[in-house]
Amino acid sequence: MAGRTFAVGDIHGEVEHLTRVWAKLPPLDSGDTVVFLGDYVNRGPHPKDVVEFLMDLPTKTPARIVCLRGNHEDAWLRARGEGFDGFMLKLEHGCLSTLRSFTGGPVPKPGEEPTDAEMELLSSGDFLPAPVVEWMAQLPFWHEDDNGIYVHAGLPRGPDGFLHPSKVHPAAMLAWVRTDDFVRNYRGKNVVFGHTPVRLLPEELSHYTPDDPLDAWINDDTAGLDTGCGIGGFLTIMERPALRVFESRDA
Repeated sequence: MAGRTFAVGDIHGEVEHLTRVWAKLPPLDSGDTVVFLGDYVNRGPHPKDVVEFLMDLPTKTPARIVCLRGNHEDAWLRARGEGFDGFMLKLEHGCLSTLRSFTGGPVPKPGEEPTDAEMELLSSGDFLPAPVVEWMAQLPFWHEDDNGIYVHAGLPRGPDGFLHPSKVHPAAMLAWVRTDDFVRNYRGKNVVFGHTPVRLLPEELSHYTPDDPLDAWINDDTAGLDTGCGIGGFLTIMERPALRVFESRDA
């Protein structure tokens, strides 16, 4: 069936989860679109492999590939363009995994601190290859088709209700919409987002396996697909309009 959209949650360097769930998808054709919701790097062990997979994907499938910019990609672009960025130096953001992945170093151990030399590279992002930086810089902030609106984190409220992404400053769709207001009160064309782990979303509002707090979070107006890649979870892909869900974890 043509006209399908497959939305992919946050990957965070987990290339094994990406390849596993990708293999579960039905055959794709030129009428299909695959939308990746951002946050491809940091935390997980293989950010370089994830980026290379995504950069090469348009040559591997007839489907249209749309990769959105997440706040983790945006942070690396800030580091490259402006120098020091405190985001990179916070251990919980997992940026050392991206540095090690691209420079051939070992996967960081839990809680491992970067060396002084690594601190300098983290604050500048100079280790990232130019083609990767160029790819990150052209990533769009949102996508819309007949099946929904796709953003990394959500939509902010304006004076007359929640704003269409065309009316929103791009930064507002990256990280600053982790609000109870959006997930509880947005009504309209379905918005599919990542960024906020589903375990932090109100379980009672999910119509999809509400008894599993780690599963995709889906209702009539919104769908949250960050099921914890990079923090011990798994990767989820949702097909619209059929609302089928594919997961990298075993059934």
